[in-house]
Amino acid sequence: MNTVNRLIIIVKEIRGECPVFKVGDRIVIEGPNIVPEKADALCVHALGSMLSLVIALGRGVSFKELGLAKEEGNVGYVQCLDPGPPYTLGGTVIFEIRRERLREKHRASFLLKTREHGKA
Repeated sequence: MNTVNRLIIIVKEIRGECPVFKVGDRIVIEGPNIVPEKADALCVHALGSMLSLVIALGRGVSFKELGLAKEEGNVGYVQCLDPGPPYTLGGTVIFEIRRERLREKHRASFLLKTREHGKA
């Protein structure tokens, strides 16, 4: 499948204390790539909660079908694996994931780069 979308992951809420993220922080994923210059922060707890979902979401699988939204659309929600107080000293972060279609020029460039690197 050649569908490539950008996922914009935004910190919507923090329950407890998070030493990594603040509300409004973003992570951007294009295809299988985290775009480092567009990521405010990264955390293994956060990545662990969404890693198995990002490829499917990037390929257009329904947020609702995956249980990440109440209604069909291009927005869904996940939370990190840290349960926060009283179980840990950290906090649970709620992420909003927005899917947007890559512009055709950007999509073609992305697909060419991944093929050159033997990834597609």
